[in-house]
Amino acid sequence: MKKYLVEFIGTFFLVLTIVMTVLGGAGAMAPVAIGSALMVMIFAGGHISGAHYNPAVTLAVFLRGKCPASDVAPYMLSQIAGAALAALVGGFLLGALGAADPVASDLSSKAGGAILAEFLGTFALCYVVLNTATAKGTSGNSFYGLAIGFTVLACAYALGGISGGAFNPAVAVGISVAEMSSWSNIWIFLVGNFAAAAAAAYTFLFVNGKD
Repeated sequence: MKKYLVEFIGTFFLVLTIVMTVLGGAGAMAPVAIGSALMVMIFAGGHISGAHYNPAVTLAVFLRGKCPASDVAPYMLSQIAGAALAALVGGFLLGALGAADPVASDLSSKAGGAILAEFLGTFALCYVVLNTATAKGTSGNSFYGLAIGFTVLACAYALGGISGGAFNPAVAVGISVAEMSSWSNIWIFLVGNFAAAAAAAYTFLFVNGKD
């Protein structure tokens, strides 16, 4: 239960940061805040739950063999619940500030590019997670949170303009609840994110063997 609470808390603050910075007017600095929020939450919870905060990362870590099957569904549910609550809290806070109402974006006209962008960003994220937080060669390092946070920051700048830069099914749910993305886009994120997670896991296993 403690692991699931940590996953809920970490995902909550990641998505709250996304909602508050993107809709709150942080502009080009939003990815810096988002990557930083992920980094500090990983350092805060990594020793308890592994600090996935992302159903795609949970899938990748499971396929890599470092997450028990019994934890997969509870992790994902905790992450999605944290994201949804964060979206609601963010909407309330922004309303209290008198911020502009969000306008949900529709990716249907560029679905192919959006799926590819989500795939690439999520692949990079999961690949970095597996190699910095689960590999024997980097066991016990103190930099994994920084590496993962900076991966999200870099991919948000590089690919966010195409897909919105979720790289995380829980974030996709959060931004949909917050009306930052149309619910009709959700399949784009799910396909791109989970396909990338599987690809990253099998790439890791191919490169590292049984590790």
